[in-house]
Amino acid sequence: MNIWAKMMTALRGGVNEAGEAIVDSQALRILDQEVREAAAELDQSKNSLAEMMARQKVSQDKSEQLRQHIETHEGYALQALEQGDEALALEVAEKIAELEQQHSQEQAAANSYADSVTQMKTAIVQTQRNIQRLKQQLDTVKASESVHRAQAAVAQRHSGSHAKLRTAMDSLQRIKEKQALRDAELAAASELAEEAPELSLQNKLEQAGIRVQGNRSEDILARIKTRKSGGAAE
Repeated sequence: MNIWAKMMTALRGGVNEAGEAIVDSQALRILDQEVREAAAELDQSKNSLAEMMARQKVSQDKSEQLRQHIETHEGYALQALEQGDEALALEVAEKIAELEQQHSQEQAAANSYADSVTQMKTAIVQTQRNIQRLKQQLDTVKASESVHRAQAAVAQRHSGSHAKLRTAMDSLQRIKEKQALRDAELAAASELAEEAPELSLQNKLEQAGIRVQGNRSEDILARIKTRKSGGAAE
């Protein structure tokens, strides 16, 4: 298979997938429409059945009328024979033959209509059952679809709420970190403030001529000066 054939095959596959996706997304609507169309066709079938039953009745009535005419003409033929008028009896017999042929045709038509009526009634009853069962299944599917949509909406809202909650928790964590940093800064400032009075007191003592212990270099220098003064006096 060359590259162009493969591309055409892939294209047809994509079209089929797109078509199936559209059908799947509209499955309930399509099924609902098919049920309505089947119900409409069933109504048409009932109309056809009514027409067929009417034709059967007409043919059956004609057949019965012809039968009665045959019996009547048979009586005419007997009367003609009783009167010795065989020619008239033969003419009546010919009429009876014609009536019998018509009767046979009408009775055959009536029987044919009767068979069709029986078949149509059976088909209509079965179709009614199928449509009723299909409607029940459709109602069940619609209810299930509503539940699935509700569950999907809840899941989507839960997902969004979870994401928002995570964002809020992250913001809260950043606030806590900033507060911890601010607390540390305040603690450091407080510590520096506590040390400041000692330094101020040391300055005041030195300014008053009071030696403050702890300046080791100044003590050493003073001791050396004292020794030097003592050596010069000797």
